[in-house]
Amino acid sequence: MTERVDTVVVGAGVVGLAVARHLALAGHEVILLEAADVIGSETSSRNSEVIHAGIYYPAGSLKARLCVAGRQALYAYCESRGVPHTRIGKLIVAADEAQLPELDTIAAKAATNGVDDMARLSRTEANAMEPAVRCAGALHSPSTGIIDSHALMLSYQGEAEGHGAMVAFNSCLVGGVAREDGILLRVASDGEVTELVAARVVNAAGLGAQEVAGGIEGLAPESIPPRFLARGCYFTLAGASPFRHLVYPVPEPGGLGVHVTLDMAGQTRFGPDVEWIDEIDYALDEARADRFAPAIRAYWPDLPNGALQPGYTGIRPKVARRGAPAGDFIVQGPEAHGVAGLVNLYGIESPGLTASLAIAEMVGEMLGAP
Repeated sequence: MTERVDTVVVGAGVVGLAVARHLALAGHEVILLEAADVIGSETSSRNSEVIHAGIYYPAGSLKARLCVAGRQALYAYCESRGVPHTRIGKLIVAADEAQLPELDTIAAKAATNGVDDMARLSRTEANAMEPAVRCAGALHSPSTGIIDSHALMLSYQGEAEGHGAMVAFNSCLVGGVAREDGILLRVASDGEVTELVAARVVNAAGLGAQEVAGGIEGLAPESIPPRFLARGCYFTLAGASPFRHLVYPVPEPGGLGVHVTLDMAGQTRFGPDVEWIDEIDYALDEARADRFAPAIRAYWPDLPNGALQPGYTGIRPKVARRGAPAGDFIVQGPEAHGVAGLVNLYGIESPGLTASLAIAEMVGEMLGAP
């Protein structure tokens, strides 16, 4: 007999966990399917662990709206649950005077998005905050922070399970069928395929979201956006860090430039860069350090030779191709794809972690569980 369940969430990354928690707290029976044997093993654990303020995104976009709302909710969540984080703040630096007008553009965009605490800094003021940084001027974002992303995901998982949700590891969704009584899902686990019928399904599969959607019979294929992959490499700094804040250059196409981040232990990381790839591949080319060094020396000229150590890579699940304007989050309901009870999440790259609670609330509202 086919098992019937209320809600299935596909993907136990930070957004899938946040959605499962939200729906469980709203009283829904939730099963969270995760193809790997641990939570958050892909995009959610291969990023900068930054709590973004909401500065860069187009006005009115989901990225802008959900980042600002999510950032406020995330700080409150972390403070009340003891999730390690700190409002470390960041500087966005203009390497030379020709880039100063770009700071004005960024500040105006931030204000439009509701980020109202940005401060313009002169060269002298920026150097007072970060003596090692060379720049012609900067913007200070005091709302930017850092977080222990794994601790956050464990907290989401714990609260979800505490309200009845179940996480099924090593469980891969291999197909589905839209029916009048719900969505029939075929789940592969331990070499066997089982079936269950869910009234609601949330596709939060990240890099695999398009594949999951494409396997559901009855879903309009034209509703599935293309997927483009942008790999980012991170290198760590050998030795003591000269930085007290995050330091970002002005943005570059496809990303935010090779920037300085600090983790909760004080380790300095540089990255990510942007490398467009055709297949999921987390290999780190150590030779890319030769490209990092000039970008870093544009704002930190004292980077020692040989100080960059290989770190890790992450892959952004993009919905816009190289050279096109950056894509927005896609939170897609039945009106777009034709399957009742299904919400697909596409292109959830940065600031997905920051926006996770706000994304979960939006999905809940779409499923009648605000």
